[in-house]
Amino acid sequence: MLDTTPLTAAVDHFADRLRAAPQSRLQRGAATEALALARELAAWAQRIEVPEEEPREMPDAGMFAAADQITVAGRDLALVLEDERQLAEALTLVEKAQKRAAV
Repeated sequence: MLDTTPLTAAVDHFADRLRAAPQSRLQRGAATEALALARELAAWAQRIEVPEEEPREMPDAGMFAAADQITVAGRDLALVLEDERQLAEALTLVEKAQKRAAV
């Protein structure tokens, strides 16, 4: 069984940083970056779980929900990842998104 603890920890850290960020930082793009990451992680999980269906796009629930959205999407993906390569790729996505969000 694949240990996805590093991914859930990275997602939780990013989410915590978003929750602690001032509204102005969220408005300047941090929330948009988080939503983009959440959508990417959610689509990836859906492609693994149901490859024959087109992934549904995660809705924009507003800037204050972005942290929860990456938490949910990241944990969903962690449950279905199949190997270390995918885990490393997911970690890279989270780390790069957090840097772009500047939180």
